[in-house]
Amino acid sequence: MIQATGVVLAGGKSKRMGYDKAFLEVGEAAMIKQVASELKKVFNEVLIAGGIKEQGELLGLQVIPDRIPGRGPLSGIHAALGAAKNPKCLVTACDMPFVTAALARFMITQADGYDVAVPTHGIHVQPLFAVYDRNCEGPIEQSLLNNIRKVIDFYPLVRVNYVNEKYLRAIADIDFAFFNVNTPDDLEKARNMAVRDETGA
Repeated sequence: MIQATGVVLAGGKSKRMGYDKAFLEVGEAAMIKQVASELKKVFNEVLIAGGIKEQGELLGLQVIPDRIPGRGPLSGIHAALGAAKNPKCLVTACDMPFVTAALARFMITQADGYDVAVPTHGIHVQPLFAVYDRNCEGPIEQSLLNNIRKVIDFYPLVRVNYVNEKYLRAIADIDFAFFNVNTPDDLEKARNMAVRDETGA
């Protein structure tokens, strides 16, 4: 097991879905359960950040509450960094049901010498499937106290490795792996994707 912490972000309000999406099923299990299961294959510690106590009880994981609440995923990352027993955390959203242990393991290798290792995906980056070092805790706290909520907005304050997607594509189909579920239409699409993946169609 890698001496790093896997973190599942579960504190979102699911406004576009209309209700809590963490335990919606895609394939054979709830999304949050699938994500946590992949992280458990890699890391010696797995935490849930920003979620509710019941989520932790159902998954057998510790839930870390936001220390600066109400400011989105960045608050969850901040709380996790303060609670993790390891200096590096691979953080992933609970609504990405197709992330893999192999991708998580690879991302940790890309964090050596950096405070953040974040995948690139086309013209975008994936800050909610990225590695954050404990050195980020102070800059994130500074950002939150200045009411800066967008995760990537604190990146100029730290050392960032933008991991080229060509390396990620050698490990997994990242168009599939980075698909996230925000709306009922996304949920239907994810369920269809899961069926195709299981059947190989």
